[in-house]
Amino acid sequence: MSARPILQWPDKRLRTPCADVPEITDEVRKIWDDMIETMDAMPGVGLGAPQIGVMQRLAVVDTSEARNTRIRLANPEVIDASAIMNDHEEASPCLPGVYAKISRPRGVRVRFMDETGAVVERDFVGLDATSVQHQIDHLAGKMYFDRLSKMKRDMLLKRARKVRD
Repeated sequence: MSARPILQWPDKRLRTPCADVPEITDEVRKIWDDMIETMDAMPGVGLGAPQIGVMQRLAVVDTSEARNTRIRLANPEVIDASAIMNDHEEASPCLPGVYAKISRPRGVRVRFMDETGAVVERDFVGLDATSVQHQIDHLAGKMYFDRLSKMKRDMLLKRARKVRD
């Protein structure tokens, strides 16, 4: 396992939808392992493959304090979402130094392929749900700030430029 460099906004790959993963192979498992190492080095609670330049629908999530509940997802899709919304401060290592309060469904049911290649459905709630939805956005070529109004998004990007310069 090795931590990989994080792409920085506005790299075009962060705006590119990823390709589906046809099957779980040793190569996919190696990518997941590298993603976990990278996520732990950030630190963060999730990572989408395009954030490290891998244009496949792969994500990892671990919101546990002990960092021992790694969830590996391939081709994740939300199939049901709670009508109750939750606000969380979200950020991305692709745009360091800034964050924004984003409203997302409090709970989601997600269908994905796990590390064995089985297609599973799992319910996620709270921070797990937020992180999974955040990663699914990355896989679709979206950033968390796309969920902000134009004015708030412009302000956030302006702050990010000041932090970077």
